[in-house]
Amino acid sequence: MAPSINFVTGNANKLREVKTILEPGIEVQSNPLDLEEVQGTIEEVTLSKCRRAAESVQGPVLVEDTALCFNALGGLPGPYIKWFLAETGHEGLNNLLAAYPDKSAEAVCTFGYSPGPGHEPILFQGRCPGKIVPARGPTHFGWDPVFEYENQTFAEMDGAEKNKISHRARALIKLREWFEAQHAATAVPAQ
Repeated sequence: MAPSINFVTGNANKLREVKTILEPGIEVQSNPLDLEEVQGTIEEVTLSKCRRAAESVQGPVLVEDTALCFNALGGLPGPYIKWFLAETGHEGLNNLLAAYPDKSAEAVCTFGYSPGPGHEPILFQGRCPGKIVPARGPTHFGWDPVFEYENQTFAEMDGAEKNKISHRARALIKLREWFEAQHAATAVPAQ
């Protein structure tokens, strides 16, 4: 029987990517709780969200935090990319780097899993190097149009291609491997 987790997100695009990568091995239920986010490092933000979600759901939860780190800006906007994008748009993200020759960036996705309240969350992080470019491709999924990986923005890639190399895919592979190892460790050998 596949383990089941409550993925706490209201973002349909994230939910679709997570289900595509994890199912059928791990059953993903959507739970669109609105959780307050603390300020801090990528890891601190994810740990706090995961603890709050486990308390709210009273069961196993999966939370995710995505960061976009500009190398010229010492890793900013980092976990605050959602707010930077909302205020500046894609063009504004490019403008943040206008004075810098270094346009390199790193997409970082951190998942936190907790089996329930009172358990310390476990983090799974994936990173994808790239660079910031003027927006190309569909604009329906966050900053994907301005993040280029090997001559294509995430927005220009089809879903299957992106799900092989993205920061989210890299983190979810680690999560899936951890679940498989846990299942193997608790499996009872056939008699």
